[in-house]
Amino acid sequence: MSLDIHWFIPTHGDGRYLGTAVGGRAITADYLQQLAGAIDQLGYAGALLPTGKSCEDAWITAASLIAVTKRMKFLVAIRPGISSPGMAARMAATFDRISKGRLLVNVVTGGDPYELAADGLHLDKQGRYELTDEFLEVWRGVMQQEVVDFEGQHLTVKGAKLLFPPVQDPYPPLYFGGSSAIAKEIAAKHVDLYLTWGEPPAQVAEKIAEVRQLAEAHGRTLRFGIRLHVIVRETTAQAWDAANDLIRYLDDDTIAAAQKALAHADSEGQRRMVALHGGRRDSLEISPNLWAGVGLVRGGAGTALVGDPDTVAQRMQEYIDLGIDTFIFSGYPHLEEAYRFAELVFPKLPLENLPTAAPSRYLSPLGEIMANDKVPAPAS
Repeated sequence: MSLDIHWFIPTHGDGRYLGTAVGGRAITADYLQQLAGAIDQLGYAGALLPTGKSCEDAWITAASLIAVTKRMKFLVAIRPGISSPGMAARMAATFDRISKGRLLVNVVTGGDPYELAADGLHLDKQGRYELTDEFLEVWRGVMQQEVVDFEGQHLTVKGAKLLFPPVQDPYPPLYFGGSSAIAKEIAAKHVDLYLTWGEPPAQVAEKIAEVRQLAEAHGRTLRFGIRLHVIVRETTAQAWDAANDLIRYLDDDTIAAAQKALAHADSEGQRRMVALHGGRRDSLEISPNLWAGVGLVRGGAGTALVGDPDTVAQRMQEYIDLGIDTFIFSGYPHLEEAYRFAELVFPKLPLENLPTAAPSRYLSPLGEIMANDKVPAPAS
């Protein structure tokens, strides 16, 4: 199985600690370029950009990073009901051409009815997923350069056509996550890769089995991915210290306020994330080396793998054995942790096509020269 490791571009903020401005880091164009450059050079397959009112716009941000990167792909959201399928198809095809085939498409139905209403979408959860189904029916046809006439319950399209096709055939891969029954059915029917947030392996196994069976009923096969945070250090004790340090500034009032805000969502995935910790910090290790502390104040993905490099690789292997071939990781702060994860864990994984130094008569040493004269020995 080919394994893809992606990182995360935190357009809603970054820092050393959760729930506080202490150690906070401004999301500037320079910082985003610095982070994208690291992701690209370290050998990550790509990066996820979040979407929503708390984030810088994902499409504009990703487009600004095309020219400063060479290899990495950008996982960018389309939002059924916020944009039309024709407009979304043109955006995707344009991005794919300009980036030379480096677009991945994240289909986000949305789980916060208040945020969606502010953007002009007033359907209930069932209606939003029905709209997503219709949207993808049109979008996939248009991207394959069909002339699409479609009349559904929520969408009516006449003569939709894409004049300039994407680089990737038949279109950039579609990623999609959702834990409700209707979300799984839509994944089985339309997408290329089904994403889950970082639940314990037994729960992930149930999801994969169900979606795989649904896809087979449509005569399709899917890939599977998982979205997690990661806290890796040279020893497991150091990693757990770092996890506890990440939430050192969280008090009960901050946690309660965050959980109250998250309760607005009608997302089944968000409900499952909250259920892992219940807003309490007394039992955050919900599965061996799987820690739910991030979800005390963060919406969406709220769990992290915590441990030394061998332990993290072992826990990843447990998910790989279930059928996961794509991991989307993040860590705080994202720049430093991108380097740390690549340096400590990449050598433990069966990764292909990692970047290598070009042949040269002179290669700068790996590590600082000692006593102005001695080059450090190669790492074993």
